[in-house]
Amino acid sequence: MPAGPESPSALELRGVAKSFGRGTAAVQALRGVDARIPEGSITGLFGPDGAGKTTLIRLGTGLLRPDAGELRVFGAATGVRPGAEGIGYMPQRFGLYDELSVLENLRLHADLQGLDAARRDQRFDELLRLTALGPFGSRRAGALSGGMRQKLGLACALLRQPRLLLLDEPTVGVDPISRRELWDIIAGMRRGGSTVLVSTAYLDEAQWCDHIVLLQQGRVLRQGTPRQFVQPLRGRCFEVAASGGERRALQLRLQRRAGVLDALVQGDGVRVLLEAGAAPGTSAGADGAGGAGGETWSAREPVFEDAFVDALRRPEAPTAQPRSGASPRQPPAAAAARRDAGESGDADAAASAAPRGDAAVIEVRGLQRRFGDFVAVSDVSFEVHRGEVFGLLGANGAGKSTTFRMLCGLLAPSAGSLRVVGADMRRPSPEARARIGYVAQRFALYTHLSVAQNLEFFASAYGLRGSRRRLRLQWAREEFDLEACARVGAGELAQGYRQRLALACALMHEPGVLFLDEPTSGVDPLARREFWQRINALAARGVTVLVTTHFMDEAEYCDRLVLMSRGSIVAGGSPREVRELAGSARPSGGAAGPAPDMAEAFIRLVRAHEAGPGRAGA
Repeated sequence: MPAGPESPSALELRGVAKSFGRGTAAVQALRGVDARIPEGSITGLFGPDGAGKTTLIRLGTGLLRPDAGELRVFGAATGVRPGAEGIGYMPQRFGLYDELSVLENLRLHADLQGLDAARRDQRFDELLRLTALGPFGSRRAGALSGGMRQKLGLACALLRQPRLLLLDEPTVGVDPISRRELWDIIAGMRRGGSTVLVSTAYLDEAQWCDHIVLLQQGRVLRQGTPRQFVQPLRGRCFEVAASGGERRALQLRLQRRAGVLDALVQGDGVRVLLEAGAAPGTSAGADGAGGAGGETWSAREPVFEDAFVDALRRPEAPTAQPRSGASPRQPPAAAAARRDAGESGDADAAASAAPRGDAAVIEVRGLQRRFGDFVAVSDVSFEVHRGEVFGLLGANGAGKSTTFRMLCGLLAPSAGSLRVVGADMRRPSPEARARIGYVAQRFALYTHLSVAQNLEFFASAYGLRGSRRRLRLQWAREEFDLEACARVGAGELAQGYRQRLALACALMHEPGVLFLDEPTSGVDPLARREFWQRINALAARGVTVLVTTHFMDEAEYCDRLVLMSRGSIVAGGSPREVRELAGSARPSGGAAGPAPDMAEAFIRLVRAHEAGPGRAGA
């Protein structure tokens, strides 16, 4: 049973402060933190970039000492190394050795943790069964998929069967199936008597936590059970649909409306969170089921994401800053989106008048890619139209990144055809590449250069000269709020600001097609919202966007998407059509049910495809 509110504390912090020196400045990571992690619980640690999550976890391991305050683990002061005294630790970048096999990595970490040699083989067998890595014991770690690497890292952290397990974003960049499997392992650890503290950027993972601590700028904003977070929001959450069916125009219209704290595209409508105390007549009828302008309002149950946004978007909530210590203003994402949507200020009209057409901007026919005898991509075909946001989804190792690289002209196909804006991308010319903007999965800018130097470099690389160069550089600094940190090294920026800089560079030459390869991996939820406001506004202006993502809520932002498994497309269509297809599937021979959410749809369709051809549909 999960721990209750009266359970003793596995980890307790009282007035804990921690700062780090950076040059001549000091960064305050934690500021007088009071928090408790109940024994026997799974506690989720949530917060935006720079909130102090990693610092808190590292203090819990004893790798760091607090500057002030008291921190105790099971009633004792910390200062032990991970792996000793019942503490297990998995950092964000776990130290796996790519050239060693799965078993060799386990043996190395067993040596480092001083695991009794007499118990090793038995413990290795237990962990390989737990993580389903048994058949891959001799495979090099560098050849594992992202999900398998995370499970191996978790296995190394579990070698000594810890009483307290500290996990720093173990599911980042991992597909929904692997995330579910990792959480099954975490739940099994709690059932076995362990206490788990896990930080995560996926807000839906709050559903698997017993207790939550929400941090912002080194302070605890709230802590309690998931129910305690969402209960106060009852009566403030709605789903809004418009008679015209244009989700992006509706979202922009709602964001301008008084009393609306948050508006997010979700499914066929827009999920709205009202401000506390907002009069229902401001946005909806008194019964919550009517509205102006042909809108239909339907009440919805609040979820943790609503509570997260409510806590961090309140006027009194601290504003996130770049890691560098610069303090640029942070305009609401809606304001940035409105500027992108049209200089006239009429964002609704701009979004409604999106210049889409039937002509395909991206055409893929019978695409294949082989690496020796291994077929990474097999007979993939789809097309994307002007002004569409098109999603390319798949499990780790499904072939989506290989497909993506071929589309960008970075990898030659083995067979098939692919054209982008009329250009043959099998032999892309410099002119063809100049029509494309690209944001890579990993931060691909120059970390040793400043923000301003990166912008100037990409302006030159895209051939911008004279007044156009000056105007585009000014646009990038102003539009993405980069002026105040222009002299800061790109490597010193928080993840959300790195993402802003990467997008600014990719859009410097005003491309008609934008490729985004997991652009929000590791980015906090509010920064992800801001990012998607910009992407929606670009699509409204006619820019074609192709995106890969592991965030299933982001799949809902797409106009259409395809789902890949084992190199092939197993489903395609609008988000609603994909969810309905998954609802018609019969997992384990059961009866078809209602359409699931996108994460569950992903899992059902991929598992059905892997179980046997033809079961998932196409």
